Amino acid sequence: MAKTMEEIQKESPFPIGGENVAFSKYFIGKSYLGGLSKEQVQIANVTFEPGCRNNWHIHHGGGQILLCTAGKGYYQEWGKEPQELNPGDVVNIPPEVKHWHGAAPDSWFAHIAISVPNENAGCEWLESVTTEYENL
Repeated sequence: MAKTMEEIQKESPFPIGGENVAFSKYFIGKSYLGGLSKEQVQIANVTFEPGCRNNWHIHHGGGQILLCTAGKGYYQEWGKEPQELNPGDVVNIPPEVKHWHGAAPDSWFAHIAISVPNENAGCEWLESVTTEYENL
């Protein structure tokens, strides 16, 4: 059964935060960003409305770790099949791997995003994900 925003708020121990307007040009649909830490390691709670996903992107220098906390989502690396994400799943994304992540078309989704620190770390945003994803 698809998760609603209210169910996601109850399931996740972290605040959803405000609408992610600063990065909205890199997302299809609405996402919400709740900053958890900017000291030592950048950590944020990212919540996606149903069908919302970020563009393909690459973390240079350091990678990224996703800790799935609520709802149902997907993660895909370039050239591979999408994988379903559920609460408790952990995704370790090495640096220089082109990928995207977001909510299933019929469910809200939340994950904690951890940016792996590195002196040359940075994110390169690329093209949007095709609509083939919507058929998952």
